[in-house]
Formats: sequence, C-alpha cells, structure tokens
Amino acid sequence: MRTNPLIARLKTGVPALNGWLTLGSVAVAEAMAHQPWDSLTIDMQHGLSDYETTVQMLRAISTTKVTPIVRVPWLEPGIIMKILDAGAYGIICPMVNTPEQCREFVSYCRYAPAGARSFGPTRAPLYAGADYWKGANDNVLTIAMIETKQALENLDGILAVPDLNGVYIGPADLSLSLGFDPVDDQSTPEVLAVIEDIRTRAQQAGKFAVMHCSPIEYAVYMADKKFEMLTVSNDGRLLAIAQQQLFAQLDQARAKHSPAAAY
Repeated sequence: MRTNPLIARLKTGVPALNGWLTLGSVAVAEAMAHQPWDSLTIDMQHGLSDYETTVQMLRAISTTKVTPIVRVPWLEPGIIMKILDAGAYGIICPMVNTPEQCREFVSYCRYAPAGARSFGPTRAPLYAGADYWKGANDNVLTIAMIETKQALENLDGILAVPDLNGVYIGPADLSLSLGFDPVDDQSTPEVLAVIEDIRTRAQQAGKFAVMHCSPIEYAVYMADKKFEMLTVSNDGRLLAIAQQQLFAQLDQARAKHSPAAAY
C-alpha cells in the first residue's frame, strides 16, 4: 500500500503546511497540488464541492505527492466511508463535541476489528494499491475538530479515544461559542489562551494539533507555536490576494506613466 507521507512529516518538529480547497474546482485543486503543500483539504462542509466533484478533485491531487484530505459535512457514517472509498487519506470531522461522537467518528474510519467501516473500496485501491485494505487503518488520518465550548469541556475524554490521530482547531466557531466575534476576535487574549490550552493538552495526550489560519498573517503568528500542521488560507482567498496585488501593481504603473497635467 502507498504509505501516507504526511504521518512522517507531522513528526519532524516543523509545521506541515495544509492548503484548503473551498471553490469546488478540479482545475484549482490540480494547480495547487503542484505547489509544495504537504496536504490539501477539500472542504465539503462549507465549500462548494459535492461528492462527484470531490472525487474528481481527489484524482487531480493524486497526480502529485500531496496528501489528500477531506473535511466531511458532518459526523455521518455514509459520507465518511464513501469519501474514504474514493481515496482520501485523512478525514477532518467538524463539531466533535463528546467522547461518544469521537469514538463514532474514528470507528467509521477503521476496518474491523478496530472499527465499523464497511468494506468496499472503489477508487482507493487505484490510488493506494491493491492491498489498500490491509494498511488503511494505519494510513488514514482521523482528525476531530475542536471548535465549541462543549468540546472544550469534554476535551480530555475526546483526546483519550484510541485511534484518534489529531485535533483540528477551528478558531471561528470556537470564538463564537465562547461569546466572541468569529472573525474579529480570533486573536483576543482569551481565545488565544484557549487555543494554546487545546494544543498543549492534545500533544500531552499523544495527538497532533492542527491550526486553521486565515488570513495569512494569522499563520505567520502561529508558525512558532509548535503546531504539527497549519492550514494556510484557502483557494478563494489566495485568488483574491493575487488579484489585489495585480491591481495594486497596475495602479502604480499607470500612475508612473500618466502624462503630467498641463497648465
């Protein structure tokens, strides 16, 4: 079976870089996969891709060495298993609030006897090899999102779930759940203290910690905070940034070459 290179990358002590795909574009996924990301996550929760588009995006990513991950819409066994059968090497599950929910999530990602994943891989063996099912439990990453006050209250129980590989901190929902603005208050001392607490406790429990960073300045700030992985912006925001830079340069060029006003 093709091993998951992201697993070794997460142990290096240098944060892995994860790109985020929201636009539901196969062409964008292919273009980003040819950049030096360690992984790319297709966002099915808030992004624009449906199942068929997600499969095509997984195909595009698999032409490179980038690890394909999918954030599923919710904790629902059907879509989790279907996405794994399509070849995702990691699942990010949103709104995991209790140990029971976390155990369910992990179970859906593991073949028996470790879990309850149904056997029937479709595209996965084409990507990973004919012996995919033998090594899937060791190569598919399970990542639970910690983004609510309830999850914080149950964090130790969530972190104690066997076969949970890591936690993903969603600062927007986390801020909102704690009574702060989900956009403007992600850098308040109170929210930052909670984020640091999640990271520390996760790593003490032997799990890796992922931080969602947008805008890019947030990723720069988080770069030395000892996270194993940082999600740096998303395809839509990166496209907007590139256009803003383009028009700023064009405006400067036009101003430089405009004829002086006549008097």
